[in-house]
Amino acid sequence: MTLPIRIAPSILAADFAKLGQEVKDVSEAGADWIHLDVMDGHFVPNISFGPDVIKSLRPYTTATFDCHLMISPADPYLEAFAKAGCDRITVHAEAGVHLHRSLQTIRHLGKKVGVTLNPATPLSILENVLDDIDLILIMSVNPGFGGQKFIPAMADKIRNAKSLIGDRPIELEVDGGVSTETAGLIAAAGANVLVAGSAIFKGGSVDAYKQTVADLRAAAERGRLGAN
Repeated sequence: MTLPIRIAPSILAADFAKLGQEVKDVSEAGADWIHLDVMDGHFVPNISFGPDVIKSLRPYTTATFDCHLMISPADPYLEAFAKAGCDRITVHAEAGVHLHRSLQTIRHLGKKVGVTLNPATPLSILENVLDDIDLILIMSVNPGFGGQKFIPAMADKIRNAKSLIGDRPIELEVDGGVSTETAGLIAAAGANVLVAGSAIFKGGSVDAYKQTVADLRAAAERGRLGAN
């Protein structure tokens, strides 16, 4: 199944002094999803923001809120993030011992369900939950910091994840080192959702965001076309 290319700016790289305006601006610039990187200072080294901040941002856009939980444990907080307005909630396979239970909880809350894999985590961990998820997020850097470079070996992992998905309507998302230079490679490997932080927000204006979003989408489309 071929799903649309989606560009998902990560607000982790936005100006936190005007976060609501940044979300509004990047949505107007053509973003498909808003990627929300939630960090707890435990599962990953940094601390970012929680459900109250997300709730405060929800009125600024109708775009999909794509919530990436880099927290452990995640289960006690799933309801709070659902109530805050997240449309998709993705948990790390490494963050708890009962992955299937976490996925069931997200589904019960009425949200789209995702699983994230760190670079060293094998795809085999997904084999028994594939029919319970809507999204696979491949980390192409080690999570916890923005501005890192894409790990080249992740191209093969993306390709293998696409093969594992088969005909299922599962979105394949990539986060880490996504830029106009890597978007084509990532899309050619099979991903359709590209998370970009510093590559987009370094522009600092709606016009710059619009240009980068368009450039990322075009690079991804060319990469996908070249792979077919």
